[in-house]
Amino acid sequence: MSKLWYKQPANEWKHGLPIGNGKLAAMIFGGIEVERVALNHEWLWRGENRDRTTEPKSHFLQKVRELLLAGRYAEGTKLANDIFGGPGGISGKQNRVNSYQPAGDFRFLLNRGPVNDYTRELDLTEAVTRVKYMTEQGLVIREYFAHSAEDLLVIRISAYDSKVDGRFWLDRKDDPDCDINYSIIEGRIRLFGRFKEGVEFCIDATFIINEGWITVVNSSTIDIRDSKEILCFLRIGTSNSGNNPLEEIESIPIPEQSWNDILDLHIKEYRRFYNRVILNIDGIIKDEPTDERLQMLKNGIEDIGLPALLFDYGRYLFISSSLRAELPLNLQGKWNEELNPPWECDYHLDINLEMAYWPAEPLGLYELTIPLFDFIRRLVPSAQKAAKDLYACEGVLFPIQTDIWSRATPESYGYDIWIGAAAWLSQHLWWRYEYGRDIDFLSNSVYPFLREVALFYESYVIFDQHGRAQIVPSQSPENRFKEGGDMPVSLCVSSAMDIELAREALTHAIQAAKILNIDKEKCKNWQNIVGRLPVLKIGSEGQLLEWGKEFEEIEPGHRHISHLYGLFPGDIISPEDTQELFDATLISLKKRLAAGGGHTGWSRAWTACCFARAGREKDAWDSLNILLKEYTTDSLLDLHPPGIFQIDGNIGAVTAIIEMLFQSHNNILHFLPALPSKWPNGSLSGICGRGGYTVSFTWAHSRLRKAEIFSKEEKTCIVKGMGQPCTIMDESKNIIPHSLQGDLIEFHISGGSKIIIQVLP
Repeated sequence: MSKLWYKQPANEWKHGLPIGNGKLAAMIFGGIEVERVALNHEWLWRGENRDRTTEPKSHFLQKVRELLLAGRYAEGTKLANDIFGGPGGISGKQNRVNSYQPAGDFRFLLNRGPVNDYTRELDLTEAVTRVKYMTEQGLVIREYFAHSAEDLLVIRISAYDSKVDGRFWLDRKDDPDCDINYSIIEGRIRLFGRFKEGVEFCIDATFIINEGWITVVNSSTIDIRDSKEILCFLRIGTSNSGNNPLEEIESIPIPEQSWNDILDLHIKEYRRFYNRVILNIDGIIKDEPTDERLQMLKNGIEDIGLPALLFDYGRYLFISSSLRAELPLNLQGKWNEELNPPWECDYHLDINLEMAYWPAEPLGLYELTIPLFDFIRRLVPSAQKAAKDLYACEGVLFPIQTDIWSRATPESYGYDIWIGAAAWLSQHLWWRYEYGRDIDFLSNSVYPFLREVALFYESYVIFDQHGRAQIVPSQSPENRFKEGGDMPVSLCVSSAMDIELAREALTHAIQAAKILNIDKEKCKNWQNIVGRLPVLKIGSEGQLLEWGKEFEEIEPGHRHISHLYGLFPGDIISPEDTQELFDATLISLKKRLAAGGGHTGWSRAWTACCFARAGREKDAWDSLNILLKEYTTDSLLDLHPPGIFQIDGNIGAVTAIIEMLFQSHNNILHFLPALPSKWPNGSLSGICGRGGYTVSFTWAHSRLRKAEIFSKEEKTCIVKGMGQPCTIMDESKNIIPHSLQGDLIEFHISGGSKIIIQVLP
């Protein structure tokens, strides 16, 4: 049952039920006394420091490098941060990243007597939240959704065998930096806001009633009496997207169709994305409320259906943050109630933004990555200036955090001396090509950015006396070692993650250039760097070293596992090609967890992904259940201590489950690589693989039974995970010749065709 449901209203924001369409978002509490609908618009950010920029400081780089190369890490770290680190962080100064802001609240109070049989639910298959209860007059149903085809939030209140009376109003938290005014025009309530730096916004609540009448109470409040049905359409406009807020609102028409037609259009558009992938696990149907199921899990009662529900919920959250979006997901997707949200509710580029898009390609939601790619493109001019100003480099330097103003400035003193963010984001562009095989996209979007990243490495790396290409300054994001001084992050020479990022990004740039038959001389330079990068090192306990040498860790249980990037989300470490490094990554991961690591929702999701990629089904399953038990709210929203919602853990959990059931790296389609033993029977349909594949498959008794493989291109297909003989046919049931070696099957597949694999009993 793909539904979250409860027997009581939410008692705080993070336990509410989120709805959204990418542009607009709301949190639904389901209040009985007073209902609060907390409203957001993706463009509503503060507007200070929108023109911030970097200043030329590259002449200090040589001294920083000398200190780090001499092993004077504390001094080098301190000097680098003093010169290049910017404000924010531990500087005691406010950073210049703007914060994502709540638009306001829509509230209503319905006249009623005692309430019985209360339920609050979010139907993930429809993207509709419903509140139902019985009163002395009869059944009341409240329905809420963010329209998938229009920039509208829609609410319907209906009563059966009675009529609805209620009071409705708009308001916003007290904010000394924001002037608020209200008006009511022809029964429409409007809230106008203006921040001190000039950003303006407007909320419009338009009502359509079936019988009854509307009375104005004051400039922000109306009463509705004796109505059979109340429809409320919420529209929000902001000046940040280049519009006049009121003009933006008035450009959005109020639907004239019936309620059923409005709802049907929304569901149809939403399901066009949600139904691309369907996971079915036998024997998981449970009818208890979600919070009660979660509590039972915390009490030690296993619930094999909750991870499957988390999978569907994560897909819902991603789609609901993206459908009509112009901006990518921030730390909380598109939901926020705070005037001063943690970390400004910004874009963090050292795991959080990337994790929020990990499952987009395998889920076939390629259209929903456009806001991310537009965000990357908008950052390029400022990032080119930052690369030159700070390090005298070509290419781009992305910061560790930023906002909608597309400024690549360091804003986190003590953390921000890191050059890997652009390389990490380039992985998503490369994935889009790997999954979609679109040459025009490779030429026009992927390669231009990969080239910028490669140009940066080409001008940033230095060659030591042994001819090795060293990355310096280098760091492992947000982590530190004992010799690194008092900063929260230690700088070093060629951390494992920086080596892995450089190797991957340069290799992708070379591959893209060869496909496009361009930049042959540049490719020689880039290949030379790849060939001379330091090898990853293994420590005294068999672990993969996080930094260039074996330092004593200050936080052995640190939340980041950046040095394991090559295992996941990268694919340069595998048991097939790099067995020794593969073993070392697992030792590192288990050491990190044994020391208390994985102690945030997103971190636990990342560990689950790593275990899944490594084929460790029990460890991956355990991590998913720890995520559920320790790092989710009653409404299954992911938590970062001390109880802060972040969306990346929800979406990372989706990725972990995909990786447990299907992988497609290294030119192999791998079925059931880490199938949970608790899910012996099930099916997964519509999942996408690298190389232009779409697959659907079923399994029984923990073995693959049948798989259908569609390929966009003609090629040789290699499949792993058979374990026993099979029959391979085309759609006309013609037998396709194949070779079988161990659990690998190899056969030819035509472009635009489907192959069916039937495993023999």
